[in-house]
This record gives sequence, structure tokens and C-alpha cells, in this order.
Amino acid sequence: MDKVDVVVIGAGASGLMCAATAGYRGKSVVVLDHANKAGKKILMSGGGRCNFTNMDAAPKHFLSDNPHFCISALRRFSSQDFVDLVDRHGLDYVEKTPGQLFCEHSAKDLLDILLTELEWSGARLKLNTKIHNIDFQDGHTVVKTNQGDFICESLVVATGGLSIPSMGATGFGYDIAKQVGHNILATRASLVPITVQPDRKAQLAELSGIACDIAATANGVTFQEPMLFTHRGVSGPSILQITNFWQPGEALSINISPTLSLEELIDVRQSTPKKSFEGFLSSLLPKRLVDTIKTEFPWLTERSAQTSNEQIDNLFHYLTHFDIAPNGTEGYRTAEVTLGGVNTNEVSSKTFESQKQNGLYIIGEALDVTGWLGGYNFQWAWASGYCAGQYV
Repeated sequence: MDKVDVVVIGAGASGLMCAATAGYRGKSVVVLDHANKAGKKILMSGGGRCNFTNMDAAPKHFLSDNPHFCISALRRFSSQDFVDLVDRHGLDYVEKTPGQLFCEHSAKDLLDILLTELEWSGARLKLNTKIHNIDFQDGHTVVKTNQGDFICESLVVATGGLSIPSMGATGFGYDIAKQVGHNILATRASLVPITVQPDRKAQLAELSGIACDIAATANGVTFQEPMLFTHRGVSGPSILQITNFWQPGEALSINISPTLSLEELIDVRQSTPKKSFEGFLSSLLPKRLVDTIKTEFPWLTERSAQTSNEQIDNLFHYLTHFDIAPNGTEGYRTAEVTLGGVNTNEVSSKTFESQKQNGLYIIGEALDVTGWLGGYNFQWAWASGYCAGQYV
């Protein structure tokens, strides 16, 4: 039996950060993962360049049944703290949109840094490791695997959520938590593309590949960012963001001309009576989208002077209430995160130790903490991993 201070289950963002932090404190640490490679989600995220943090990360960017839970960790390990870490390794990165930092070349550069930190800290990594049983005993835990048994004082669940099962995601972390009596809050796929109803799918599929700035609104929350039409429905930042707040069956409002007012639309007729509304819309929207709108409003090709107030009103309503006929989401297959998870009221916000089982720590996406799109979820992984690493 291999006796260590800390066993970390999961070689993802939070697990690697926790293991290295604990190792630097002089703890003997082993990281176990069933996959054949560490950090698979890191490697594929951000189109292979990994949006590894957001400099604006704050508690307001996270959803949880206990919204105060994330405050402590985000303060103790900030975005700047992580940037300082990668700066020490000379990582080349770029700021795409304000606050969002991506690897300039490849997410592999970031993973190499994490694995280097793991090696320097003295922590060990064991891949292709299947866990058969976890036995919580008085003062220690026995973890039985296909690569031998481990006995530890602290066991860290850093298994992530259910998102992207092709990358190895499972509900194993929830199973461990339930084993000791934790409550798992309802989970669902989030930061995920939206599918549309069959009749609308055929129409929108013709727009596949084009994007436009929109305002998506659900449950009183609005995101004004690009939307991308796909063969299955719609995606893009605004759509992914709104899925943190929208569920199938609820109202979803899409405004494909969020900067346009009714008064401006009426003024087109007055200021350019000889020109068509088709020309005006083409200056705001992709041509293929305008062509689709023309099928609903054939008069768009006529001189604007010939249009009535009612026609303009109907056009404005169509633009500001664009009907995508949402059906559902693409689910965990393509979701970036899992909403819900282990109830944070049962976990210490300071140490991340379970209040149900001494020596059990739960971090990262396994917890009921979900960030917005834009590097926030990685920052939660770094922060929760670092803070737990100080106490295991």
C-alpha cells in the first residue's frame, strides 16, 4: 500500500493546481486520473488556445445556490496571481476581448507549465488509473485502484462535472460526495449551444456559419454579444452565456438589431425615401440573413417612401423578437460546464473540506459554482485548487 499525505482524484485544472500547491508545502501528493493524458479539457478549450482566466473575475460572474461561497477563494487567489504564475514561466498570451486571456500559441504551453509545477513540487501523477473503491476510515482514507492501493490523510475530489464525456467526464465525483451524505444540487449542461424546433431548423440551417451581434434575454438577464447560426440551431458567446440563465421551456428573447431603435428605422423612410430598407438592413446584418428576412417582408426591396408605419412596426418587432424557436440544448456532449453539483453549504469556503467527512476536500467544477463564459470557470479552478492546497 502506497502511503501519502494527499490523494487528488482528477488531473484537470483544479486538481493539478491543488496538488502542486500542497506539494510545495512539503506534503507527499499523488494525482490519480483514469484518462491517458492530463488536462484534456485544458487542451481543447478556447479552440485549443485555452481562455485560462479573466482579469475581471469577481463573485458577480458566478452562479451558485450559495452566491457567497466563491468570494473567499477568488480574493485569496486572484486572476493576477495566476498571471504571475504563468509569467514566471514565460507563457506567451494575448487579451482577445477585455479581460479574457488566451495562450498565444497553444493550450499545451499552459498545460506544460502546470505539469512542470507539479514536478517541481514533488507531486506524482498516475494516469490510466481506475478507482475501484474508496474507504473512509478513522483518520485516513484508503483508495483502491487498478494500480495498487493508496492510503492518505486527505482525499481531494477534483473530478469536474459531466461536461464533454468524450474527454472523460463522468459523475464519479458526485458519487464520492453522495457516499458520505452530500446533497447534489440538480445538474444540467450549460454554456452550451441551443437547438431549435424541426420546422425552424430547416430555415436557420441555410444561415449556418454566419454570425451577428444580438441581445439574448432570459429571466431578466441580457447578454449582448455575437450569435452564430449552426446546422443544429444557434451558438456563439451570447447564446452560450444565456444558457446559464435559460432552460428549455422558458421564455428566450433574441434581438438581432440591439443597437437599432424604432425611431431610427422610421427615419430611414424620411431621410432616404428613394432607397430600400433592404439596403439599410444590409449595412447592419449579414446579407444571407437579410435575404431570409426578405422572405417574410418582400416589400424590403421597394423604395422606403412607399412603406407604411404598420410595415415598419412589424419589421422592428421581427428584428427585436427574432424567433429561433428554441427546442433545447446540445447537452453535455458540447457543454463547457455543468451547472449545479455538490451543495456548497456543506463545504468550507475557506479550506474546501467537506462538513460531512473529515479529510475529504471538494474543488472545481464538482461544486455548485459555475462561472460565465470568458475564462471565469478556469479562474475558479485555479482559486479553489490553490486554496484547498493550503489546507490538505
